[in-house]
Amino acid sequence: MKDTHTHFTIGTLAKKANCKIETIHYYEKIGLIPSPPRTEGGHRLYAMTDSKRLNFIRRCRELDFSIEQIVELLKFIDEPDHYCGEIKAMAMIQAREVQKKIDDLEHLKKALNDMVSQCKGEGFSIDNCPIVDALYVEPEEFG
Repeated sequence: MKDTHTHFTIGTLAKKANCKIETIHYYEKIGLIPSPPRTEGGHRLYAMTDSKRLNFIRRCRELDFSIEQIVELLKFIDEPDHYCGEIKAMAMIQAREVQKKIDDLEHLKKALNDMVSQCKGEGFSIDNCPIVDALYVEPEEFG
């Protein structure tokens, strides 16, 4: 039978979570991960619950949740009397934010493609380059 109380070092935790040791230190420092117990020699000892929490945090970051949002999500998990609907609401807000970023990136892509399509390419003087000209335009002129 597997020991569910197995403890491991920060290096092992970093490998399990595919992240840097510095990231774990940072998450501990800002309170996302509780400080683990230490050996007599001062080495941190992590448990599977720490690994699970770290993976949760990393997945949230991959989904572009801010540290502040992750703190809120973890409160929902750590404190009693919270409901799945609260997390669903945050996920819906985040999905809208991601869609805004996608829309912004599509707008940037179109602007770049428009500039590129106006360029005549090699053999033409940079003095008349439409890309350079477009990059000198004042921001309020975009759109």
